[in-house]
Amino acid sequence: MASTVEIPLVGGTADGEHVTVELDPNGRPPLTHHHLGPQGLAAAEIYELESVDADRQQWRYCWRGPAV
Repeated sequence: MASTVEIPLVGGTADGEHVTVELDPNGRPPLTHHHLGPQGLAAAEIYELESVDADRQQWRYCWRGPAV
C-alpha cells in the first residue's frame, strides 16, 4: 500500500481545505492538484506543490488559477 500525506490548499475557493494524496516511490506528492468545483471539471482549479520545509517534508498546494 502506498504512503499518503495530507496537504493544505492555499488560495482559491478551496483555501483552508486539505487533500490526502499518495506519495511516489521517492516520497514526494504529485506536483499539481486539480480541485473540482461545484460544477465538477467546469469549475476546477489548479493548485501547484510548494515546499514549506524541505528538511521536514512539509508541503502545501498553492492556487494557480482555473483549469479551464
